[in-house]
Amino acid sequence: MSAEELTAQADIGNLLRVAVPSFNVNTQPISDAATLVRPANLRGLSPDNTLVLVNGKRMHRASVIAFLGGGISDGSQGPDISTIPAAALKQVEVLRDGAASQYGSDAIAGVMNFILNDASEGGSISGKWGQTYAGDGDNYQISANIGLPVGDTGYLNLTAEYGESNATSRSVQRDDAAALIAAGNTAVANPAQIWGQPNVNDDLKLLVNFGADLDENHKIYAIGTYASRNVDGGFYFRNPTNRGGVYAGPLVDPVTGFASRANNAVNSILVGDLSTNNRGDCPAGIPLNGLVPNAAILASVKANPNCFSFVELFPGGFTPRFGGDLKDRSITAGLKGKIIGDLHYDLSYRFGRNDSDFFINNTVNASLGPSTPTSFNPGGYSQAENVFNADFSYGLGLGLASDLFISFGYEYRDEAFTIRPGNPESYALGILAQPTTAFPTGQGFSTSSNGFGGFSTNARGTFKENNQAFYLDLETDLTSALSVQGAVRYEDTKSFGNTTNYKIGALYKLTDSLRLRGTYSTGFHAPTAGQANVINVTTQFSNGMLQDEGTFPLNSAAGLIASNYIADSVANGGLGLARPTLGSEKSKSITAGLAGDFGPVSFTLDYFNIKLDGRISRSSTINFTDALRHLARTKGVTVTGTTTGQLLAQLGAANALNRADFTGFEDLSSFAFFNNDFDTRTQGIDLIINTDLNITETGRTKLTLAGNYTETKVTDQGATIAAVRVRQLEESLPKYKGFANLTHEQGRFRGLLRANYFGSYYEAHLDDDTLPIDAGARVTMDAEIGYEIMDGTEIAIGAQNFLDTYPEKNPYAGIAGAEYSVISPFGFNGGSYYIKARISF
Repeated sequence: MSAEELTAQADIGNLLRVAVPSFNVNTQPISDAATLVRPANLRGLSPDNTLVLVNGKRMHRASVIAFLGGGISDGSQGPDISTIPAAALKQVEVLRDGAASQYGSDAIAGVMNFILNDASEGGSISGKWGQTYAGDGDNYQISANIGLPVGDTGYLNLTAEYGESNATSRSVQRDDAAALIAAGNTAVANPAQIWGQPNVNDDLKLLVNFGADLDENHKIYAIGTYASRNVDGGFYFRNPTNRGGVYAGPLVDPVTGFASRANNAVNSILVGDLSTNNRGDCPAGIPLNGLVPNAAILASVKANPNCFSFVELFPGGFTPRFGGDLKDRSITAGLKGKIIGDLHYDLSYRFGRNDSDFFINNTVNASLGPSTPTSFNPGGYSQAENVFNADFSYGLGLGLASDLFISFGYEYRDEAFTIRPGNPESYALGILAQPTTAFPTGQGFSTSSNGFGGFSTNARGTFKENNQAFYLDLETDLTSALSVQGAVRYEDTKSFGNTTNYKIGALYKLTDSLRLRGTYSTGFHAPTAGQANVINVTTQFSNGMLQDEGTFPLNSAAGLIASNYIADSVANGGLGLARPTLGSEKSKSITAGLAGDFGPVSFTLDYFNIKLDGRISRSSTINFTDALRHLARTKGVTVTGTTTGQLLAQLGAANALNRADFTGFEDLSSFAFFNNDFDTRTQGIDLIINTDLNITETGRTKLTLAGNYTETKVTDQGATIAAVRVRQLEESLPKYKGFANLTHEQGRFRGLLRANYFGSYYEAHLDDDTLPIDAGARVTMDAEIGYEIMDGTEIAIGAQNFLDTYPEKNPYAGIAGAEYSVISPFGFNGGSYYIKARISF
């Protein structure tokens, strides 16, 4: 892809989606941290199965882990390519062979190499504004690039980009919210829950690319980047009559509000007693007449300073807003050239760091009662990486059709994943959840910031991983028609052992215009320090209700309880499954390709087959209260609690666990962990055809046709992966995808017309296999026309999805308010238009 194509869209992910047929990325509404850094998939595999390079150097990972990744990306931790400004790019190369033997961990699906602009003169300034046909999603972007000479042959290329994008809403009113409004609750928002792209504010990207010759044999180079943005998106609606831990109360007498098991008992809204050790005169709950609270008892609760209910603070329920402040920076420095004759060398060092500081607003820590804040800082993650490379190459004459090209080298890489605790209120166990004499198991109010619990001090820490590698790569032309390649790489990781991987390949020229190539390679992907050590609590829709789900490291106190419960026999109260472990995943890849150039027509046809054993992923969830009851049995402790918080309190009092290790876990209903529990085979075909049509004598017309077929099968299903996850892995990306791109230049005019095809796919709405959406195929159309009003100055207007195509209507829209399929491969915002201007000098 050239620089002209790269500036056609502002977002790198959206650009690649319509330029690389096997690349997929979509909008991530209500996906926790995945909303902040969108996971992208190449060849149907996880985002961290693709190695991303910048000028041939490994890009660091984002600190965000995609806990909610639509099945395919669950638990992935890949780089954030959106931090690269489009104006800084010269071209993008996509190597679709398995390349772990050359580049190391992650290069299973392939390699994406972002090559930076190295111009030493000229530059450009551009601006763009647009919005959707629906009138929302307003966005703008301003960017500038300039090249400056350094000496006679060096360059200093500078890029700056700034923009913002407003949220969209493709929502309908939830059925439960509509029922509340119909019952007379005028405080309920309409819509109560928003599905759409998030707000992106203060999106700043800076990049410096430098290179200079020291002399005729040696050159220094450096790259510096900085990016930051604020992202804020929607969450699930908390119903003011039944949200557990906040509103949902016990069965009560319909007149008095005191707990009752009588036949006439009714549901209630939970009431907290703020007095120290006695019940005072607070009812257990505010009786509900259908959806309407008893007015007299509600008034008495409001009038009593010792009594409190959250309908006083949020009478219409509430919908949290979740987001984060993201910051990314890196520096690369290197020296390259040749020594000792024709021995070429490249010595480089790269440091990268990515920080995400989360926030959640319009929510509560219910256990704090009326003193709760409504905005929280739950903490954050950081990912820091250091990479040192020493690469050498030499051409050795052996009398073959070409020299034997020998490449060899060494790499050292370390990473550190840090969890920063949130403010104390975001994980506090407040007065309404603490055991007292009157309430030995608490009062039923949830702890932590509702929706995204804060990281407590027990989660704090920096976790490190490192590895070193040696590689050897040989390439030569045995004859004028046959080229062969072989590579081997040894890599040793601190925590996950060592591995040796190799690759063999050949290219045969059938004719001067037609070439046949093929490779076989092995590869691996080691868990990141984040995947091995992260602690997280998130809220997910499950079985028709919102539930808190935790993710534990297997080596943590909670992870040990989970592992023992899973591995113990059924007779002892366990699940009787294999004890979960976490290690590297292994791959075997076969590719075969045909490429040809026939006058104005060129094409590439590639087949790939990738077998992955022991894929790293977040497991499906397991009941946490069952695991705690199993611990009680093994410790000989009698427990009577029914909730996680009650069981933790009772086990802690019996010294069966260290209560401090479980701060913030009081409301968990289920847990998950990272392990290697299933195998897959992914195979497919990529086809790209380019041609010059020469429609007019003075103009230039180019046509590109591209198509992809990708199919994934789960070949070995482990015990901790659910059936819905298997179907998501196999069907939630379209098997067929393609585009036709037509460009024409005529004098000062230029135009673009593109048709994009997205095949059918499956969505488990809300990750629930009882809510299946079998979404049909769609075609979207893009267009742009530009006019150079004077030399170097162009204005353009364009539209993406100009036919305003939407994905499948959601048949379950009333459950959570999403009007359309939310995992659509082309988004669900419909059409949008934009205007832009560019000055080149």
